[in-house]
Amino acid sequence: MSTTTAHMALLMQLTCLAASPVGHTTTKSITRRSVGDMTFYNPGLGACGSTDQDGDLVVAVDRVTYDKEKACGRSLRVKYEGKEVTVKVVDKCMGCKVGDLDLSPAAFKQVIGDLGKGRVKAEWAWV
Repeated sequence: MSTTTAHMALLMQLTCLAASPVGHTTTKSITRRSVGDMTFYNPGLGACGSTDQDGDLVVAVDRVTYDKEKACGRSLRVKYEGKEVTVKVVDKCMGCKVGDLDLSPAAFKQVIGDLGKGRVKAEWAWV
């Protein structure tokens, strides 16, 4: 086989490979879960501009998460010892470490139970 013929054969093989159909790929959304300290606070006029009450299922997130995730109005789910609550981000917690949440009393009671626990480690994720 001449060099030209060999090159042509190789070129045809590469062309066929390039034109081969590619399987459909899907990208799964990965839910990032965090673990942090859960505390509670008495909401009022929050950083998102709404005025909320102790009985509302709302949360303040740490300032880094608040800014990075454009958190205002987003929902997240908190889980603790088999209980869970879905809360809406309405505020920024300036004293919280990254991953910590400051829940309204109603949200804290629903997922943690007794307000007397004050601070517990729990898991949370964006909904």
